[in-house]
Amino acid sequence: SGAGISSIQSRTVDYGASDKPLRQDELDEHGLIQFPMIIGGVVPVVNVEGVVAGQLKLSAEVFADIFLGEITQWDDPRITADNPGMSLSDQAIVVVHRADGSGTTWILTSYLSSVSPVWADTIGVGKSIEWPTGIGGRGNEGVASYVQEVAGTIGYVEYAYALQNELTHAMLENRDGNFVAPAADAFAAAAAHADWANAPGYYMVLVDQPGPDTWPIVGASFILFHREQDDMDKAVAMLEYFDWCFKTGQDDALELDYVPIPQNVIEMIQQTWADNVTVNGENVWSY
Repeated sequence: SGAGISSIQSRTVDYGASDKPLRQDELDEHGLIQFPMIIGGVVPVVNVEGVVAGQLKLSAEVFADIFLGEITQWDDPRITADNPGMSLSDQAIVVVHRADGSGTTWILTSYLSSVSPVWADTIGVGKSIEWPTGIGGRGNEGVASYVQEVAGTIGYVEYAYALQNELTHAMLENRDGNFVAPAADAFAAAAAHADWANAPGYYMVLVDQPGPDTWPIVGASFILFHREQDDMDKAVAMLEYFDWCFKTGQDDALELDYVPIPQNVIEMIQQTWADNVTVNGENVWSY
């Protein structure tokens, strides 16, 4: 995400992508358009002795305090209280976070700020932050690698990386107080609350949404490109590519455990292209 934003702002690429959306004033400053392409979840992954996927439960407060460095051992009474009957050792907790500018980090820190006043006041939200504890890995793959190799770790990755790397995910307490597992249906439950029509520049934060089955750490991946294009053929080809993705990629998205953008939102996005994307004042897209 950091590279996607900086590269499109400097015009070294034709389009960028980011899990951290830009606000309308930031888009205007750089002459950019932004729209959501896909919706997915960020999940905690662990390497804890004797724990299998979907077994460990973490309340919102406990999860935040682990990343704050306030809870340092897996047999901490607050963790065991969430997991009665589970045998957890006194293994030290090692937090693994992103070392690079990351929209995944932005989504996670947005969530942590929403559930932890201490996190909100002392750390805040960002693609890159001053982590209070832990070790850093570059990219989702770097975090996944550390979690696989280092005992006692907890990290965060996009759900697809957890599946592809067969990582052990944890359950999280959602806003309704239920412990839920990550899944496309749980991401869709969060996305159902998105009011894209009233989101300037499609800026949307989907963390900590209500609902009994909602996964609490959800975000969209956004495409960024310039309103004023230099080359008509290239601009048309680029928008035709995104149109093709929307029309043919829905089933692929679901198979990869992402949530497709709803059809009514796609129609809004295409109207945005028609109204705003130009080459020498001539509209590129007809809708």
